[in-house]
Amino acid sequence: MKLKNNKYLKPFKNIFLLISVVFVVWMLFFDANSWLIHHELNSEIEDLEDEKEYYRKEIEKDKADLKKLSTEEGMEKFAREEYYMKRENEEIFIIEYEDSLKTENDD
Repeated sequence: MKLKNNKYLKPFKNIFLLISVVFVVWMLFFDANSWLIHHELNSEIEDLEDEKEYYRKEIEKDKADLKKLSTEEGMEKFAREEYYMKRENEEIFIIEYEDSLKTENDD
């Protein structure tokens, strides 16, 4: 079997094809601007866009809460629910259900 006439090695004798294959492999995997790095950066951009949208929704929700707290009734409701504040001559009864209590197993 002669190496000169091997049909499998014939394409690799063309220097332009060989350089082109090396160039494509280099650009896809080894270069600073490779496809792999672009893929990682694109997925990171998508994650950041999702995070940005989440924070936009949180900002809108906080604006709505601030709007509620800007009224006298909203402020009183918040103080009563969160800090158990009361008016004079008023009693508050806090009812806790067994499933809402924290136990040692809850972390």
